[in-house]
Amino acid sequence: MNIKSLLLRTVSGIVYIAIIVGCILWGSFPLSIMAAAFAALAIVEFEKITKELSSATVPTLLLDIAGGVCFAFGWMFFPMIIWIFVILCRMTLELYIKSPTPLANLAKSLMAQLYIALPLGIMAAMGEWWGTHLILAVFCMIWINDTGAFVVGSLLGKHRLFERVSPKKSWEGFFGGLAFNLATGALFSSLWAQFFGLEGLWQWLVMGVIVTVFATWGDLVESLIKRTLHIKDSGNLIPGHGGILDRIDSLLFVMPAVFIYVFFLKLI
Repeated sequence: MNIKSLLLRTVSGIVYIAIIVGCILWGSFPLSIMAAAFAALAIVEFEKITKELSSATVPTLLLDIAGGVCFAFGWMFFPMIIWIFVILCRMTLELYIKSPTPLANLAKSLMAQLYIALPLGIMAAMGEWWGTHLILAVFCMIWINDTGAFVVGSLLGKHRLFERVSPKKSWEGFFGGLAFNLATGALFSSLWAQFFGLEGLWQWLVMGVIVTVFATWGDLVESLIKRTLHIKDSGNLIPGHGGILDRIDSLLFVMPAVFIYVFFLKLI
């Protein structure tokens, strides 16, 4: 990688992180707007990279995007009513577009809602119900896990984690990311537990394990999708980093898992 490419990658990464952190700290409604934007962009990318599997039309794409945007505001009652209506319209529309692959079309649309829109909607709902600072902590742990996995994997990686899907990932990298996240959890517990809204060392250590495991699975699932479609990146929206789907693949698995975990913590 030359200096120009490295500089472009660095700047675009800083801008991406700044947008996320800014929206999170601004409040729950800006977080929902960010979730809606991510959902719309990721669904468009998903439709593009899977176009060889099934056909898509402008109306079906718009309905898929509308469903994703509604999900981002799913913590409010009215958008979820609209989402139900959108899904019914999307399924009914398949009767009239005369596609040779109707089942594949519907399966792709519903996968976009479940795989992309639902986790982003969960993220927005968590921000509204439990505070956006917890969302910031999750993002930090995802990024720290990626950093730890990359550093340790690059230096010590020998044993392949899932070679069939992602040849470069190693068990050493996985445990490196886990170690970084456990250390981060301990740090958050001792210094910023009240700020992030989760108290107790064991709660943060469990959070670190959850983020590492589900971030890894999320990354591997997107790698499986790309390997099946014979593509390297989902897009080129973020220079040097690929598409938005490449950037949020871990998030799409981590947020539902964290939601379940925090939900049960609130019960006990």
